[in-house]
Amino acid sequence: MALMTKTWTVAEYHRLVDEGILDGQPVELLDGEIVVMPPEGEPHAAIGTDGGEYLMHLLGQRAQVRQAKPITLTAFDSEPEPDLAIVRRLGREYRDHHPYPENVLWLVEYANTSLSKDLEAKKRLYAAAGIAEYWVVNLRATTVLVFRDPSAETYRSEQTLEGGVIHPLAFPDLAVSVSRLL
Repeated sequence: MALMTKTWTVAEYHRLVDEGILDGQPVELLDGEIVVMPPEGEPHAAIGTDGGEYLMHLLGQRAQVRQAKPITLTAFDSEPEPDLAIVRRLGREYRDHHPYPENVLWLVEYANTSLSKDLEAKKRLYAAAGIAEYWVVNLRATTVLVFRDPSAETYRSEQTLEGGVIHPLAFPDLAVSVSRLL
């Protein structure tokens, strides 16, 4: 006998959230599956918080930095919660919906125990959704992986940085220090 699993749509997932069924459970919706997020260790939490504050300071009013908040990828039955989502400022509109791909300027994941998920499932999902830029801060190797030029399967451009600066596609005049993200 084959095992059958239930896949969830974003609307169904929202109903579970609204009903409180998932309260207190660290989960996200990826490709229709409710996936448990591993707990953050001290380095992940501290470095991610510092990186978020640094980007908030650097960006000012140019964009909003959302820390560990969902983005909605309805076409892919997904609602991941990236560590940092740099999104367009839409004011009160986010009271009605989480940012959609067209609202996302770039995403940042801090990865230690979640490295394989961030470099496989999430990278594929973000590329397929057309997220222009995706950074993975690899806490194991102390590097920043910069993915650009999304396609239906993956990102066509990948760069590994140990230092220097990154000029985000959305703000080419902005110089983001790699060491400040690490």
